[in-house]
Amino acid sequence: MPSVLVVEDDPSIRQSLIEVLAEHGYAVRSAADGFGGLREVTQTPLDAVVLDLGLPDLDGADALRMIRGISSVPVLVATARDDETEIIKLLNAGADDYLVKPFSGGQLIARLAAVLRRTSHVSAVPAAGGGARPAPSAEPLRPTTVGELAVDPGARTAHLAGRELHLTRREFDLLAFLAHHTGQVVSKRRLLTEVWREPYVDDQTVDVHLSSLRRKLGERAAAPRYLLTVRGVGIKLVAPR
Repeated sequence: MPSVLVVEDDPSIRQSLIEVLAEHGYAVRSAADGFGGLREVTQTPLDAVVLDLGLPDLDGADALRMIRGISSVPVLVATARDDETEIIKLLNAGADDYLVKPFSGGQLIARLAAVLRRTSHVSAVPAAGGGARPAPSAEPLRPTTVGELAVDPGARTAHLAGRELHLTRREFDLLAFLAHHTGQVVSKRRLLTEVWREPYVDDQTVDVHLSSLRRKLGERAAAPRYLLTVRGVGIKLVAPR
């Protein structure tokens, strides 16, 4: 049974999250503030953390950085802001995924299950009906060189013109998958299915990660070099001309 920590200061919201998670087969612990959440992370074996950013004692982004300083536990942040720049900052600070408030219990369960499958913190995750299903095995990816970009999935490293790129876990998984399919147009739905392992997450998740990845590759959507968008179809990784 995966163990999840809910860090949320609003008692009614916290209780609702606890009930939804428990109904779907999760063992749930909770904290009402940031420092309480940090204590739980240091003292309790956890498979994931659901972290609200509007905490009374500690800025949620600071709490996220503190968690990352002591643990690699997957963190799903809940934020009232849907600004892309802010979300990218959270992902770069160590968040594994995000939910924009208000969100449904179904969205929470889908995102959390996807995070657990991607990070392989548990061998099975609760299915929608409450039962467990094994995490799918990913297709092995090979080292790939595209122009001056070198991606090594085994070592989980990416270099551009000899300089190592500092990518989040999700950014690297996305880049490695696109590199494995160099020159092929890959739809966002396929990326959600095969990289996120969750086809029911919205496309904005891919857009946010692509935007951050483009920035680290030194390009913009309006002036792409490696990541080309084929409007209405998907994205492909190519060598710059």
